[in-house]
Amino acid sequence: MNKLIGLSLVLLSGGLQAATISSSKNVELLVIDGKKVQSSFWSPTEKVELQPGRHQIVVRYDGELKNGSKNTMYTTRPYLFEMDVPDDDATIILPRLTTLSQAKAHFGRGAQWQLELSDGTTSALPYVELQGKGMAAFKNMEELVADYNRQHGITFEQGYAVDLEQATVEVSEQGEVTISGDALAQLKLWYSKANAEEKAAFHQWSKAQDAL
Repeated sequence: MNKLIGLSLVLLSGGLQAATISSSKNVELLVIDGKKVQSSFWSPTEKVELQPGRHQIVVRYDGELKNGSKNTMYTTRPYLFEMDVPDDDATIILPRLTTLSQAKAHFGRGAQWQLELSDGTTSALPYVELQGKGMAAFKNMEELVADYNRQHGITFEQGYAVDLEQATVEVSEQGEVTISGDALAQLKLWYSKANAEEKAAFHQWSKAQDAL
C-alpha cells in the first residue's frame, strides 16, 4: 500500500507548486532535509511532496531477491542525494534487479541512481554512500545524517538544503583556506559543525555577551 506524506518542514505557500517525489520498487525513503521519514513495516512511505528547489534525500535499497532456489533479503547502505527537485513529479529509480548476485554486482561497482520525470526522461543522480561504524551504525538514520551534515557544513533554511561550506569557504590551489561571506553565514557554518556540548557552550557565551 502506497503512503503519501507532506513534510511539515516544507512550506507550501508563496505560490509554488509542490512536486511529488516517489521511490521505485524496493527503494526506501529514509531521511529528507534532515528529518526522518515516518514509515511502518507494513506501510512504508513511498512518496513525499516537496517544493521545487535544493533538497537532501537519503534512501537505501531494501528488497527480496532470488538466491538460487530461495529468496533472500538484501539491504544496502544509505545513499545521500543533494538534488534539485524539479517543478514536476519525479521518481528515484534503479535498474531492475531480480537476483542477489545481480544486486551485489550492481552496488559493488557503483549504483546507477537516476531521477525519472513524468515524461519519461531520466538524469543521473550523484550520491554519497554513507558509512557507519559498528553493528548499530544505521539504527538511527537521522543522527547519522546529522553527523554527515555537521561535518560538511550543510544546514536547512526554510525547508531547503544549504551548503554553507560551498558558500563561504574557498580553497586555493596552494591549499590556503579563505572564509568569505557575511558574518551571519560564517556563524551558521561553524554552528552547523558544532556538537551538542559545543552548542550549549556557545549559547552560554552568547547570553553573556548580550548581557554586557
